[in-house]
Amino acid sequence: MDRLTEMEAFAMVVDQGGFTDAAKKMGISKSAVSKHVSALEARLGARLLNRTTRRVSPTEIGLAYYDRARRVLNDAGEADALVTSMQTAPSGLLRISVATDFGVNLLSPVLGDFLQEFPDITVNMVLNNRYVELISEGFDMAIRVGELEDSSLRARKLTETSRRMIAAPEYFAKYGRPERIDDLNEHKLLHYSNQSAGNVWKLTAPSGERRQVRSAGWLTVNDGQSLLHACIAGLGIAYLPSFLYADAMRQGLVEEAMPDLPMETLGIYAIYPPGRFTQPKVRAFIDFLAQTFAEKGPDNW
Repeated sequence: MDRLTEMEAFAMVVDQGGFTDAAKKMGISKSAVSKHVSALEARLGARLLNRTTRRVSPTEIGLAYYDRARRVLNDAGEADALVTSMQTAPSGLLRISVATDFGVNLLSPVLGDFLQEFPDITVNMVLNNRYVELISEGFDMAIRVGELEDSSLRARKLTETSRRMIAAPEYFAKYGRPERIDDLNEHKLLHYSNQSAGNVWKLTAPSGERRQVRSAGWLTVNDGQSLLHACIAGLGIAYLPSFLYADAMRQGLVEEAMPDLPMETLGIYAIYPPGRFTQPKVRAFIDFLAQTFAEKGPDNW
């Protein structure tokens, strides 16, 4: 007889408390369940069940065997589900959390291509700059830029972006260009208002030393695109990712403030909950993003 079937019959008898209910649950005859369990006991050379006219209960050995058998059966069920899911066309609602800057500038323009390729998926994209709790808030995945805070989640690196201090040529003509990190204290700085540490820039000096620049700034706003517009207008120096300023720099609208400083590189990640296997809709979207941004890089936006 099949070993897994014997194991399933035994576990079902324990779960249901008897052969009759186990047979109903498995959709086979009571005698067939009894034969499976007897064959299992004969093969193991041990009595696994105490049988009386009123009830059936596992022996001490049977209880120990049940715990391990149930884990094996659960793993087998998950393996079957994995194969089924991998052959199923991705479908259903995909709820994504994305930082506003990345979502507006990079994700929104390519969502149409994804939906055309996977018409059975619907997308609910939530743009915000706070660190959402994926599972408790009901998100399937998130796109995050920079250092990852929650190591319990699964992550796939999609690409990288650099972060540099930039300003308009007109700003440098009027206020000069900072030569040292300390010079930034005398300049007009433009800040993100959603920084957890406040208006602090963490920079690396040419020597490799990590430095912090604290300044109230001339303008503080919770949107990177607005900071870029302020830069282009000559209002000050901003510290922005390359996927935001790349076009403006190519057009000569902004320049790097301190090109001698080491380049800061940030990873861009797809984050999703842990599990034995990934939902087809999530896997499809992550694969799509990886392909879409395959040719991008720190300064290639």
